[in-house]
Amino acid sequence: MTRVAVLGTGIMGAPMARRIAGAGHDVSVWNRTRENAEGLGAAVAGSPADAVADAEVVITMLADGLAVEEVMRDTLASMRDDAVWAQMSTVGMRAAEQLAELAQAHDRVLVDAPVLGSRIPAEQGQLVVLAAGPNEVRERCEEVFDAVGRATQWVGDGAPEGQALKLVVNSWILNTVENIAETVALAEGLGVDPRRWLDAISGGAMDMQYAHMKGELIFSGNLEPAFRLTLALKDAGLVVEAAEDAGLDLPLPRLTRDQMARAFELGHGDEDMAATYFVSAPPREPR
Repeated sequence: MTRVAVLGTGIMGAPMARRIAGAGHDVSVWNRTRENAEGLGAAVAGSPADAVADAEVVITMLADGLAVEEVMRDTLASMRDDAVWAQMSTVGMRAAEQLAELAQAHDRVLVDAPVLGSRIPAEQGQLVVLAAGPNEVRERCEEVFDAVGRATQWVGDGAPEGQALKLVVNSWILNTVENIAETVALAEGLGVDPRRWLDAISGGAMDMQYAHMKGELIFSGNLEPAFRLTLALKDAGLVVEAAEDAGLDLPLPRLTRDQMARAFELGHGDEDMAATYFVSAPPREPR
């Protein structure tokens, strides 16, 4: 049993905390909105400092790098000297480097460990953890990561190596979602039932489970978020930022970011990221 603190119990942090507690670990949780931290099988702390006081592993699962820094700047000093900080939020390369400097300034060990997957995989314990950290803490972290994920890939010795791979994967996912959205819009604009597109690729080399999943979400009109458009837009911006920092000219991630920004402006920020479809959707006749 490992004593674990989870800071941030939103759409991802809550099911992760529940899975960790369900695996028999001693879990304390904190969230800005306290009611979102209740009912997870964990002790609810009144502050981040209280949550981490006895923890051997401290997980941050917050919205972005700024939120993580704001919480941890005043919390690192309350951690045990031998505790490990597993930073599992997607924050991008720049923020990961800044957080690593913050951890070093407090003489704390940081493991850069963003995850692949959205709400449903988090609920099922089927995330993939992309971890980067020193060898001596990996076994302890894996005891916790195994509760939330189907696999842990150790990709380096520290930040921002976990974030780098996460951004590569995110670029593929986000561009794919935009492609699916525009394909559905094109089919509708040409008078083709978009389900015929899925039928046409089904079972062949061009088939993709993700196309069926997001396509059916669009068809249903019920875009309950597996991953909110607001967060997808943030991640798309991090991909563009990283590409520019690397001196790369990648127009597709920029287009995806801009399309998601337009969908956000249309009021779809709290819906699933497949709501980027509404930017390209053909006008509908009033019923």
